[in-house]
Amino acid sequence: MEPEIPQAEKKQRDWLLPASILIAALLVSVSLIYNAGKKPDTAAANQANLGAASGDAGTINVPPVTSADHIDGNPNAPVKIIEYSDLECPFCKEFHATLNAAMTIYGDQVALVYRHFPLAQLHSKAPAEAQAAECAYKLGGNTAFFKFVNQVFTVTPSNNGLDPTELPKIAGQIGLDVTQFEACQASDYGKALIQQEYNDAINAGGQGTPYTIVVNNAGKKYVIDGAQSLTSVEATINQAIKESNS
Repeated sequence: MEPEIPQAEKKQRDWLLPASILIAALLVSVSLIYNAGKKPDTAAANQANLGAASGDAGTINVPPVTSADHIDGNPNAPVKIIEYSDLECPFCKEFHATLNAAMTIYGDQVALVYRHFPLAQLHSKAPAEAQAAECAYKLGGNTAFFKFVNQVFTVTPSNNGLDPTELPKIAGQIGLDVTQFEACQASDYGKALIQQEYNDAINAGGQGTPYTIVVNNAGKKYVIDGAQSLTSVEATINQAIKESNS
């Protein structure tokens, strides 16, 4: 039988446990905020990407791309670019345009997969905007989804600067029924998916936004951490294409 713990020590333990849990949660939040939208040094980033191309990123636990994903471009492309993003992140706004440029350059060789990673600790409006994008998908499929995301990134000043009343206007501009869109916004539609993709981003190593993982048909993975330049993105895609059948 274990000796009885003195009452004073027991009270101290009872206080320390929840305090430790709270401190751990705060550290995770601070880490996400600190790393949100970071732009690593280009030379260092290129080196990191080349290291990943050699297989260093192969153990990344990212869910495979399926037909349930939001896919822009050729779903059978040998290279998939999985973009974990926050619609109110200024670096995500910049990097999404970079990825769209890459899509134009590579055509059917690549497909863009958008997944939600809203950092509510930093951008309180981001979760609602992510849900609005899901409502666009509900009413108009992936075509409407990407039109909506592209337009939000185009008009938002970022850092919580977008007026929420603009979201139904954007829905109307891309041809969706505004009444149905607003009803969807008022529901819980998409919230579970957004939370799941947020969790997936964390589990895959995401510590800030944007966080991107390039995957080729051979199953090799290449991390693009932060808002890298188009040149850096092209280097990663070229390596992924080169090794897609190896």
